[in-house]
Amino acid sequence: MRAIEYRFSTIWCFDAPVQVVWDAIHDSAHWPRWWKSVERVQDLAPGNGDGIGAVQRYTWKGVLPYRLIFDVHVTDVEPLQLLAGDATGDVAGRGCWRFSTEGGMTVVRYDWQVRTTRPWMNLLAPLARPFFQWNHDAVMREGGTALARRLGATPTPEN
Repeated sequence: MRAIEYRFSTIWCFDAPVQVVWDAIHDSAHWPRWWKSVERVQDLAPGNGDGIGAVQRYTWKGVLPYRLIFDVHVTDVEPLQLLAGDATGDVAGRGCWRFSTEGGMTVVRYDWQVRTTRPWMNLLAPLARPFFQWNHDAVMREGGTALARRLGATPTPEN
């Protein structure tokens, strides 16, 4: 069965310094403390001082009644600018966080280009694709709102 590809882009804006936003996102081991859709993060390999080479296993649960488990191998780290990695598991592909500042706001853009590897997801994709996309968007909206709350920042309409 052919894997189905998805391309998602999410933009979060925070009235918080880029350093504190970077720190919260770079420290994904602690995401389950503030992002309810992230049930678990397991460290599988430490990587170097910046985190390049690190491997973590993520367990995600969105609004729909299924979980996704996948490993992310960190491939690129440019402090305060970029964090990227390759995913394998229930989804396979690449995720990239980009950080910038605009008008005193920290802007975070997350691009997630993955394909589903679970046979049932690929089988149902012709009908369920809009629901999978909606679920992803709900997870990301919740994450942006939760991070704003954690940072004491005012959520913006993008979150």
